[in-house]
Formats: sequence, structure tokens, C-alpha cells
Amino acid sequence: MVTRAEYCVIACAEAWRGDGEVLASPMGLIPALGARLARRTFSPDLLMTDGEAMLVAADGATVEGWLPYRRHLTMVTGGRRHVMMGASQIDRFGNQNISCIGDWERPARQLLGVRGAPVNTLNNPVSYWIPRHSARVFVERVDMVSGVGHDRAAAAGPSATRYHRLPRVVSNLGVFDFETPDRSMRIASLHPGVTLEEVRAATGFALVEPAGDGPVPQTREPEPEELRLIREELDPRGTREREVPA
Repeated sequence: MVTRAEYCVIACAEAWRGDGEVLASPMGLIPALGARLARRTFSPDLLMTDGEAMLVAADGATVEGWLPYRRHLTMVTGGRRHVMMGASQIDRFGNQNISCIGDWERPARQLLGVRGAPVNTLNNPVSYWIPRHSARVFVERVDMVSGVGHDRAAAAGPSATRYHRLPRVVSNLGVFDFETPDRSMRIASLHPGVTLEEVRAATGFALVEPAGDGPVPQTREPEPEELRLIREELDPRGTREREVPA
């Protein structure tokens, strides 16, 4: 039986499908498993690092090359990197907040800070991983913009939209993208066992839903070899199940 966590790994891996030779920068356990799975299967040209200065293989340990900081920056500012970040808040156009909750001048909670989110979103593709889908995270309007969404990038003009791309948002409930006329968030697929009503109740704005009366698409099933890689090689201790419980 495929677990919810394993569907999430598959959904994260799909974010890098077709990217070619770009630097994959997953942040968090499930995105890291997804990137390593993609590298081992359908995206063999992905580049991965040890988080410091070395290019590593899909096992996360075997050194394949050296990536000095200046070269890393060149890739970041030229659209040759695909990051998967987290989000404390995200809105319908993909604006992300990891800085503070509440009014900026007197926030109720201080978080990580803006950090590299503006540079990431304006200079290379950024997807998001949200392990607990709720209306506190999927909000009508973020309290502060850290990562730039489609509406703000468009308002800023060509210099902001040149490399701006938000391929997908993956949560423990489903997969979401921005393939709509106004670039607002839509449901791409729901993980097996998740209902449309459940997602509506856990989202603080109206998602664009599939047209017609047919069923909502489901996140794809893992191939037998993908499942073997996840369970036997990439995460034999099953740590994924702690992040997304069955």
C-alpha cells in the first residue's frame, strides 16, 4: 500500500521533470527525497549539492564535482536553479511569507525573515512544499511578501518576470499550480483518499477547480521501481512517515 508520504515524495519529484541540467535545491525532507528520486529516474541531468560547495550524486554523499559560491550565484541569477521552499503563508497568486505573522510594524510572531526568497523567486523557478495544508497557511493575503507571486511580479514588469516561474505547490492534500488565465492557484491533483470538500475547508481562498462534473485528477501512482528506491535506498528508515503521517 502506498502511503500519503510516498505520494508526496512522487509529487515533489515531478516538480523537476523536464528541467534538464539545473541545480535542484530542495529544502526539507520530502522535497529532498523527491529531488533525489527524480535524479535517479526521469531527470538524470539534475545537479545536486551537499549544501556547501560540492556537487553530489543522488545518494547525497558521493562527490561529483566542485561548485564554488561564485558559480552557484551565476546559476541562481540566470534561471539555472529550481528551488523547493516551504511557506508559513501562501496566497492565491503564490506570494509566500516566511518572515512574520501579523502587522509588519508589530508582528504577533517573528519567523525566519525574508532571507533569500525574493532573489529565489525573481531569478529562478521556485516550487513550494507545505506538509500541513490549512487555512492558516493558504491565506487570502499574506501578512508580508517574502517570495514574489505572479501578481506582484507582473506589476513590477519584465525585469521581474524574466525568470519568474512557480511550477507547483505540493501539500499533504494535493498538488496545485498556476496554469490559469489570471495565474491564480488551481487544483492540479488530489492525493488518493483526499476529498475536494476537505481541501476547500483547509484553504483560506477559493481555488480554481477542474471544470465539469468529472472526478478531480489524482496524484499519480509511483512506479514499482520508484517505490523500491524510496523504501530501500533513499529513506530505508521511513523518516518520511513522520513528516506526513499515514
